[in-house]
Amino acid sequence: MPPTTRLITYEFEKPILELEKKLEELTRLAHEQKVNVRDQISEIEKTIEETKQRIYTDLSAWQRVQLARHPVRPFTLDYIRAIASDFTELHGDRLYSDDKSLIGGFATIEGQRVMVIGNQKGRDTKENIMRNFGSAHPEGYRKALRLMRMADRFGLPIITLIDTPGAYPGIGAEERHIAEAIAVNLREMMLLRVPILSIVIGEGGSGGALGIGIANRVLILENAYYSVISPEGCAAILWKDRAATPKAAAALKLSAKHLIELKLVDEILPEPLGGAHRDAAKAAATLKAALLRHLRELLAMSVEQLLEDRYAKFRAMGQFEIAEGIVQSQAE
Repeated sequence: MPPTTRLITYEFEKPILELEKKLEELTRLAHEQKVNVRDQISEIEKTIEETKQRIYTDLSAWQRVQLARHPVRPFTLDYIRAIASDFTELHGDRLYSDDKSLIGGFATIEGQRVMVIGNQKGRDTKENIMRNFGSAHPEGYRKALRLMRMADRFGLPIITLIDTPGAYPGIGAEERHIAEAIAVNLREMMLLRVPILSIVIGEGGSGGALGIGIANRVLILENAYYSVISPEGCAAILWKDRAATPKAAAALKLSAKHLIELKLVDEILPEPLGGAHRDAAKAAATLKAALLRHLRELLAMSVEQLLEDRYAKFRAMGQFEIAEGIVQSQAE
């Protein structure tokens, strides 16, 4: 699981940090000077819990984006190690190279063999460079499709864990046709004859996320986000000002609460108070339980039902407005 070093504290978390420091000082004082301050300690602990509840249950969209990007938040490999009894990673797209920002392979979860594919970020500068900060190249999406086709041949369910700021927009990626690679994945995933379950565990950025996100069920962790563009990108385009990033995050309706209302995801998975990084084992247990529940439902469906279910799910997405009065309708 993620390292247990001192967590980064965001601006909105500072009231909690100040209280925790006060508690630490009081506890030290009681130990060093043998003073009975149990009542004061109890009162501060109660205040800390109340402050946590107040702050973390009423986060803005931008604050949730910050938690989704927390550097010690559990990543794909952390979850795989926590929920699977074995994992055999497979490499390469058989066309160009092996993209380490998008990993995948065979795994066993409670006796069920599956193919797991997901975006992987790094913990430090060296690993982030190796993982390209979780932004896949075309060969990453082609590797993912190769593994998904393998799972289809073997009749194995496919699980994808989404955590990327977006596909890599560099010159090399364009030269090797990143848009085409993602587009082919969208088409081919719609036709796979096995259950597909996607879980947004952190960042769900644009087509880079959607390239492994065409599934029968799409789940999202409470503090993850799923969006057509990053808040920073939206602010730069619409407001021409990076300072408008929080406003852009709110306008994009990218948080789990909005996504479930818009019927773009099927279930929100609760996180430990303060984010998945506060209790990675608990977050993994929640993810595993939901994953197994949805897999049981999908495995009971016929191939025809799976294909129709997946097609209908994505055809039903989207709303439009008609002039002369606002009329919203499901896209046909």
